Amino acid sequence: MGHDTPGAALAQYPSADRIGFARLTKMAFDGSDLRPLRDQLLERLTKGTASAGEGLDLSLITQLLGDKQAGMAIQSEVLGFHQLYRSPCSSEQPKLRVLALAAAIDMGGNTPIEFLLENSGIELQTLYVVSGVDLPAPLPEHDVAIVIASDSEECVEALRKIDAVAARWPRPLLNRPNLVRNLDRDKLYGLLRGVAGLEIPATLGVTREQLAPIAQSRADLPSLADELKFPIIARPRGSHAGVGLVRIDDAAALARYLGERPEPAFFVSRFVDYSSPDGSFRKYRIVFIDGKPYACHMAIADRWDIWYLNAGMAFSAEKRREEERFMRDFDHDFARRHDDALAEVASRLGLHYFTIDCAENKNGELLIFEADNTAVVHNMDSPDVFPYKPPQMRKIFDAFAAMLVCAGARREQAA
Repeated sequence: MGHDTPGAALAQYPSADRIGFARLTKMAFDGSDLRPLRDQLLERLTKGTASAGEGLDLSLITQLLGDKQAGMAIQSEVLGFHQLYRSPCSSEQPKLRVLALAAAIDMGGNTPIEFLLENSGIELQTLYVVSGVDLPAPLPEHDVAIVIASDSEECVEALRKIDAVAARWPRPLLNRPNLVRNLDRDKLYGLLRGVAGLEIPATLGVTREQLAPIAQSRADLPSLADELKFPIIARPRGSHAGVGLVRIDDAAALARYLGERPEPAFFVSRFVDYSSPDGSFRKYRIVFIDGKPYACHMAIADRWDIWYLNAGMAFSAEKRREEERFMRDFDHDFARRHDDALAEVASRLGLHYFTIDCAENKNGELLIFEADNTAVVHNMDSPDVFPYKPPQMRKIFDAFAAMLVCAGARREQAA
């Protein structure tokens, strides 16, 4: 990967300590009232006595409380004068130093790597790559670096800056920016089309102007792409977590959708009915670590637009028993059934760490909705309600830590 000499210069820089993403998100998830902490940090920021780490924590808390605009304004101010942050570490003598390369985006735009490393004994520092500030030269001390910025439009400049020096990076660099950029929905289709045993609907990026004639019945969907026909799935370009995601059955419904949405650009794809024989829809999240797939979660619902929180898994013992079987039997059931397709996905994407959200189509093939390097993979669910989850999450976290340690060891052997 084009390492410099073993003695390649790295430097020690002041790193601002944080409460961190994992702890604050867990507090919010558990229903803790974050407002007193927000007010305390806001007072310090107003007085000019807040540290950079406290400022970044305040930005996250503000976003967790639902005020994204104010949270992002705080983050922009803080990152303008400090870019390097240290997360809490479970060991006073870390076995490895990891440098995560992040973009200045909202709380869902970078890999939530703290969840993966929380009890690993690995030191995590995060370097924010921001507009108007060059990457530090020499780089901060680390054993392994990993890109955690996403494929979002807001991350383009950060990925470009990292990519410009990637070939000369003095340590192992995982999830290289040129590979992260392949995860956008339309690029992913181009990358994975034609894989045996896998279905991925063509996803097109289209403008409002391109959709308008179809909504007015002056053109038809195949004018955009041969395989498109109603019903279709539409979502605003750049949206996540189901924002603006709809099934559109005809031109009149498309006209209503465009009338309700302000965005200038959208992704559209054909609708695939992936319901099981019992009428329920089953959606899976699979984590890939160094090419190997791991079960992350399974959501079951009577609606096609599932994500875990709207599936009501916590309220159905029957659904949880099925998810438990999915996790327990994954290696010799789901992963074996789709072994060739999963292996080809890992090979074509080439990333050290990513997730896919997927299902099985009516023919039993792997149906892929999206791939991502920033999906939340966590162990926050109640062990009383989901006793089968902590062992599975620890398996994933251990594999992620082992991948980083191996990358560091390969560097030492090369030296």
